[in-house]
Amino acid sequence: MSSQNYDIIVLGAGAAGLFSAIQAGKRGRSVCVIDHAKKPAEKVRISGGGRCNFTNVNTHPSRFISQNPHFCKSALKQYTQHDFIARVEEQGIAYHEKALGQLFCDESANDIIQMLLDDCMFNNVDIMLSTDIHRVSKRDTEFLVQTSAGNMHCDSLIVATGGLSIPKMGATPFAYELAKQFGLNIIDPRPGLVPFMFGGELLAGMSELSGVSVNGRVDTGQMAFEEALLFTHRGLSGPAVLQASSYWFPGHEIEVDLACKVDALAALKKGREEAPKKKLASILETFLPSRLAQTISEETFPDIRIADLSNAKLDVVAKRIKHWRLKPVGTEGYRTAEVTIGGIDTNDLSSKTMEAKDVPGLFFIGEAVDVTGWLGGYNFQWAWSSGYVAGRNA
Repeated sequence: MSSQNYDIIVLGAGAAGLFSAIQAGKRGRSVCVIDHAKKPAEKVRISGGGRCNFTNVNTHPSRFISQNPHFCKSALKQYTQHDFIARVEEQGIAYHEKALGQLFCDESANDIIQMLLDDCMFNNVDIMLSTDIHRVSKRDTEFLVQTSAGNMHCDSLIVATGGLSIPKMGATPFAYELAKQFGLNIIDPRPGLVPFMFGGELLAGMSELSGVSVNGRVDTGQMAFEEALLFTHRGLSGPAVLQASSYWFPGHEIEVDLACKVDALAALKKGREEAPKKKLASILETFLPSRLAQTISEETFPDIRIADLSNAKLDVVAKRIKHWRLKPVGTEGYRTAEVTIGGIDTNDLSSKTMEAKDVPGLFFIGEAVDVTGWLGGYNFQWAWSSGYVAGRNA
């Protein structure tokens, strides 16, 4: 088999990997990107419902989870959301802003992928797909990458092979295994941005409400998020739930508000005053979806006129709506998780360059690192920012 030499080899042809390769190529470095997938940037392609939520205008270090919350600051400052937006605009990609600062392509995520591939081509970056990596080793200042396409040598190695989320798209623990091989520590990975699952009677009730959506608030005790909440046949999903899941740990309860922006107790008292002959469920339907109103009525005071409920009983109903405490049995796991929380310990990396402190020339970026963003474009921005600084320093 042939043996090839490059200044830099990037493992992983996702958002972070391609972006780091582009930055390195701009410096005149010879660069090759290797991936076992048949197509590049598959996670980009499916993101945002196929329109790629490529960044968030509100990007700030506080929107990221890490054992070291300060680690992400340097990269996010060196390459900001505004820098990436400028590149998107330069490419002529039409985009729009949705709620909470999320930016999406007007047409398709393929616009972002094509921009990355165009930039790779312009900067003479080689891309090898459908190529398995068998072994990585280092001798003196040179890395040897043994692949199904032959042996490859480089001075700097950038690892951008992601985390464990969405295994059907080829996710593997490769980055963690390689990091361990070179003596780096791993923060135990867990699924993030993932739906909650429930069991027993709780699940039975939720299954009957499958498809019902409300503007909800989910509080883990550590963080609370107010966005859409969706009942599913497994439990709860929707943006508010996905966000909260990243701050939830097994065995802990969550508190759910099913009627954000509504003073439920005041609404119930008003209903009793204005329509005393109506059933509780009918009053609940004025501010809750019908199926949910019927369920809460049946759980609390079924088939009863609102006039027959005292203030104390109305308070019981209001608390069921505004302060519903429940304990998930778990999450749906990596199968549906959008990200992996945890990963390569940031204490072992330079925050300015993403280089391993004790292994010169070895860089880790993107989802493989213990930096995880909120839902809404933050994880793509981390891919661009961490990829940028690695590509500029490798």
